[in-house]
Amino acid sequence: MSGESCLHQLQPQTGPVVSVSSVACPKTSTCTYRGVTGNKYVQLNVGGNLYYSTLQVLTRQDTLLRTMFSGKMEVLTDKEGWILIDRCGKHFGAILSYLRDRFVTLPKSRQGIMELLAEAKYYQIQGLMDLCQRALQPVVKLLYNRGNNKYSYTSNSDDNLLKNIELFEKLSLSFSSRVLFIKDVIGDEICCWSFYGQSRKLAEVCCTSIVYATEKKQTKVEFPEARIYEETLNALLYETLPVPDNSLLEATRRRNNCCSHSEEEEAVELRERVRRIHVKRYSTYDDRPLGH
Repeated sequence: MSGESCLHQLQPQTGPVVSVSSVACPKTSTCTYRGVTGNKYVQLNVGGNLYYSTLQVLTRQDTLLRTMFSGKMEVLTDKEGWILIDRCGKHFGAILSYLRDRFVTLPKSRQGIMELLAEAKYYQIQGLMDLCQRALQPVVKLLYNRGNNKYSYTSNSDDNLLKNIELFEKLSLSFSSRVLFIKDVIGDEICCWSFYGQSRKLAEVCCTSIVYATEKKQTKVEFPEARIYEETLNALLYETLPVPDNSLLEATRRRNNCCSHSEEEEAVELRERVRRIHVKRYSTYDDRPLGH
């Protein structure tokens, strides 16, 4: 199918319409778009997928496409006038949509988001790169609101509040490049951790409970350090890295002081630890009895 026969099926500024597979390399030439601006339409062949767009859209943001279509570099064209871009055209429709609207609906699958991120990096579209990376990046959120309390605190609650905050700061310093850490002070909880991966909530650890002391209600704040580490580890399983973080595995695995373990036994123990943590996701709330 030639470019001319496909041309009538194309609509301006739309997604891919037809995929073209060539058995022979077409004759090509080069040209530049110096001095050509505005609403002039151009024909784009991106990895065999055909698109129409305008120079105004292609040069709207500071990207590789602006460099290509502002006369700063030569572009390759075939004999029918299609501009050839040697990239996979699967997500180029999303690229055009983002250039046009500064927003795009991301693919539903993790693999699709990673593919779109690779294309955004190639075309040097920083805003789209940030959008994809935020969707792929796990989130750890601490809701801290000491004043949101009807009763007095137990004796060690203030210390535990500070320990929760210190752990949050410690985790954010260690993993800020891999996890988005958010500290919130507006909400109904006094101290509550939430963990997100792939834009969905994975788990929640509430650190407060109501206890009775001398027939009077008090608010108790706890510091479940091991469980917070576990949930952070589980959130890291949803990032782009292929393996869990060894430092978090070391922090959460159980040690047996009575006997030594071989390296193989320790590796099996670490894998089991990850598996158990992953299976527990169906129970997302703190299920301890009231007052414990």
